[in-house]
Amino acid sequence: MNDVVVVGAGPVGLLLAAELRLVGVDVTVIERAAARSPHSKALTLHPRSLEVLAMRGLAGPFVREGVPVPTGHYGGLPVRLDFSVLDTRFPYTLVLPQLRTEQLLEERLRKLGGEIRWEHRALEVRQDADGAEVDVAGPDGTYTLRTAWVVGCDGAGSTVRGSAGIDFPGTSATTTGFLGDVVLDAPPSVPSVDNEHGGFLVVPLADGHHRIAGTTGESLAIPADQPLTFDELRRYVRQVAGTDFGMRAPRWLSRFGNASRQAARYRDGRVLLAGDAAHMHMPMGGQGLNVGLQDAFNLGWKLAAVCQGRAPEGLLDTYHAERHPVGAALLENTRAQTVLGAAHTADVRALRSVFGRLLAAHPAVNRQFAGELSALDVAYGPAVGKSGEAVETGEPGGAGEQAGAAERGEAGGGRSLVGTRAPDLGLAGAPEPSLYPLLADGRFVLLHLDPGGDAGRGTPDGPGAADARAAAETIAGSPDRIRTVTARPTTAHDGWAGRSMVLVRPDGHVAWDGALSSR
Repeated sequence: MNDVVVVGAGPVGLLLAAELRLVGVDVTVIERAAARSPHSKALTLHPRSLEVLAMRGLAGPFVREGVPVPTGHYGGLPVRLDFSVLDTRFPYTLVLPQLRTEQLLEERLRKLGGEIRWEHRALEVRQDADGAEVDVAGPDGTYTLRTAWVVGCDGAGSTVRGSAGIDFPGTSATTTGFLGDVVLDAPPSVPSVDNEHGGFLVVPLADGHHRIAGTTGESLAIPADQPLTFDELRRYVRQVAGTDFGMRAPRWLSRFGNASRQAARYRDGRVLLAGDAAHMHMPMGGQGLNVGLQDAFNLGWKLAAVCQGRAPEGLLDTYHAERHPVGAALLENTRAQTVLGAAHTADVRALRSVFGRLLAAHPAVNRQFAGELSALDVAYGPAVGKSGEAVETGEPGGAGEQAGAAERGEAGGGRSLVGTRAPDLGLAGAPEPSLYPLLADGRFVLLHLDPGGDAGRGTPDGPGAADARAAAETIAGSPDRIRTVTARPTTAHDGWAGRSMVLVRPDGHVAWDGALSSR
């Protein structure tokens, strides 16, 4: 019997399968397509996704091949979101076609011993108390896979979600946009064009093509499933800009809609959902692929722990508890961006003008939206342990109590780091120069931060050290899933000053903060 069957070999399924293979979980990936699509729906990787890749030592090839842009956009407004001020080693949007992202992730999976069954389509999923069955149609006929767990990474029309009977509430498309990958002989000097006739974004691609995506008054009402013609694309662009910028050689033409839906639950027994199978929305801000990758990164270490008996099944409920709110926020902000970016009435243009002035005049507002779209501001609730509940260490300041103290602003006026994203903290005296490379093998990292300079000791001692080890083992489920490092911090980050012992989860979020347990 398989440990896990992943349905869908897009970026989300590939990353999840690689995370499972990293720690030795048996995974079968099935994909209904016969081969990877040459057309890239997504073009961008955001800062948090690059951090995710960096935590497994994978960011290098992506960064080398992509084009960094120090901004993002909100609703196509001409005032851009400033990513350069974000506290990350990747303060930019990385332009890299989805096709290349998938190819690099597939290379990762194959190096870890995984493989993909191309042209194998999931027909139905059934489950019982002990596992699940997936009926599959392949080139040589139909067969059934018996597995402990099934994860649907099979897109908005997910067969897995439908078989499990998981509701997908939301709204159907009412607005349609256009998209084309073309050559522009005289591309515009600005990244977007907007007026009363419509608006569009222009993104240069590495191979000499440009992507044009936008809406006009004429295009809004055309059904998304109606093919887009090249003449139609040229007409839309001319309506807005008065020129087609020497447009020629169309490689891909498509439409997209603003349907917004989210799975009612991300787990149903032995079935889990990630990526577009869990949430669909208007592609505003380039967030869909990124949120899906972060779904996979949250789920991977938890599912591996359950498969290997290091945690009970209840741990998987925290996947829904942590990621469902992120998906809901995604739908909210893409709906808001659709209002700003896809309609061109006088009222909406007035709203765009007001909103643009806010972003330009108030750096804090710009920073808030940049933090949301980049996903660097995502934070979860209290740490979870083998019971699937908030961890208590037996002393004041266990993770459950830490969360409450954080909400009350206690702990000497500070706040618990539990659930927050750990930055790539610079470290002196550690085996690696910073935190993220220490997470490369998918284990927890117990940091003993010693500003006094006694770095290099492998095991911390002194006040609170025993509590730290006990909490770490409770949360990780096994001592061998923890890497203990003593080091001196060399970079400053908000909220990290004076921290002594911190346990970082395999996905780079803080599981336990010793600052509150040693009061």
